[in-house]
Amino acid sequence: MSQDEGKINFAAVEESSSSGQNFFGFVLTGISITVFLLTFPLSLFVTLKVVQEYERAVIFRLGRLLHGGAKGPGIFFILPCIENYTKVDLRTLTFDVPPQEVLTKDSVTVSVDAVVYYRVRNATVSVANVENAHHSTRLLAQTTLRNMLGTHNLHEILSDRESISSSMQQYLDNVTDFWGIKVERVEIKDVRLPVQLQRAMAAEAEAAREARAKVIAAEGEHRASRALKEAAEIITQSPAALQLRYLQTLNTISAEKNSTIVFPVPIDMLSYLAKQKNIQTVN
Repeated sequence: MSQDEGKINFAAVEESSSSGQNFFGFVLTGISITVFLLTFPLSLFVTLKVVQEYERAVIFRLGRLLHGGAKGPGIFFILPCIENYTKVDLRTLTFDVPPQEVLTKDSVTVSVDAVVYYRVRNATVSVANVENAHHSTRLLAQTTLRNMLGTHNLHEILSDRESISSSMQQYLDNVTDFWGIKVERVEIKDVRLPVQLQRAMAAEAEAAREARAKVIAAEGEHRASRALKEAAEIITQSPAALQLRYLQTLNTISAEKNSTIVFPVPIDMLSYLAKQKNIQTVN
């Protein structure tokens, strides 16, 4: 027998199996409707269901998804014995990613935890494509957090949390799209460092602050010395200004509460005595 004949026979078997399932499904559906009518109105307590505005109902009839997608919000009916449904919450949910021990790119072990915000985007896909969409999303978030932070250095994790969270959100959203899940936001809550590393970083930061303080003090002294130099040059050009500065200094000293004040000899007197000495030496 040729391969084409085998394919034709296989297709015929599938067609006959499908027709048989449709026949039995039609019979069971008729029986279910008959039971519903015979037990009416008591059957309404079993067949009448209500879902809220934020919920959807995914209905299976004889193991197959019912055409038309998820039902809701509002009232819907299910046929007894042949239909069952799964209620799906569409609201945004949050969960805490447990602290994960991560080895960074620069070989530092840190403990990182995060928060993930997500919601069910497609109720039918979240029920039909994955066994437990919420549990799968949680496990994926844990592994993604470890793998993504392992490609960054410690200083990048501490300073670029927003960019890392955005990258993690995009990756999770791309993967969970096949599960009917929409990851809206990822936030890194805390990064806990070893105690020894915290002490080393604190010592490094303190040393950096002291170095900056010394540089600022040196710059201040340099500027003050330049200002004093300029003031001295200006004062030496005018004897009257030098005398006024001398009197101002005496006023400042007299304002202080000192028991003993030593007044220096006036500068003009010293210059006068120096001139007299020169005259006598010439004579």
